[in-house]
Amino acid sequence: MRSLTVLGSCGAWPEPGRACAGFLLEYDGFRLVLDLGYAALPQLLKYCPDGEVDAVVVTHQHPDHCVDVSALARVRYYSAPEEAAIPLYCPPGVLDVLRALEPRPDPATVFDVHDLATTEEIGPFRLESVLLPHYVTNLGVRLSAPGLTVAYTGDSGPAPELGQLSAGADLYISDATLQGDSPTTTPRYVMTATEAGAGATAAKRLLLTHFWPGSDRALSVAEAQQTFPGEVIAAEEGLVIPL
Repeated sequence: MRSLTVLGSCGAWPEPGRACAGFLLEYDGFRLVLDLGYAALPQLLKYCPDGEVDAVVVTHQHPDHCVDVSALARVRYYSAPEEAAIPLYCPPGVLDVLRALEPRPDPATVFDVHDLATTEEIGPFRLESVLLPHYVTNLGVRLSAPGLTVAYTGDSGPAPELGQLSAGADLYISDATLQGDSPTTTPRYVMTATEAGAGATAAKRLLLTHFWPGSDRALSVAEAQQTFPGEVIAAEEGLVIPL
């Protein structure tokens, strides 16, 4: 089975019944989590009881992208203490947040921590990262395996590097926090749906995510379609996309 399951789709805080950033990428039995923000862990446990995942990738240290990694650590520590540490790929600031949330057990004992800025092989995937503009260090990621490439921005303002990130991706997951006209303030650290579409032009399919709570997601899709010629999908909790 090769698929991406949306665990959470909200930015900032979760709307009722939803969660913040989180995705489960499955490739021939290998299960990789991309981000795990507020309320994303209960969604993950529907598919991976006892936190049975093979790797976790976190794009940056904001809590709407990483706070439930701490909850996953608790699940693993108490429910499966005999299991090997889970590989965790992240910028250094993520580990600081996890330790502030729960210093004991040290997250570095539950997770095998790697710097996301280095190119790595993770199971069937080759992991590459691209530094993108955000309030803190944020690394967009490309995960490539035979016959499949998935790319994900995390949070990002519009940037030329997005073309490099999306190039040839079978599925491109993009920040689409805002709607309407692009803000005139600079620098920019999140995108409109229209800008998300423009950054995705080198990809085959576009999945919009990180919606500001209360946003009309159909409007975001329509705006992205103005700049992206392929299929545009709005992330929804529980949505499974075959790959």
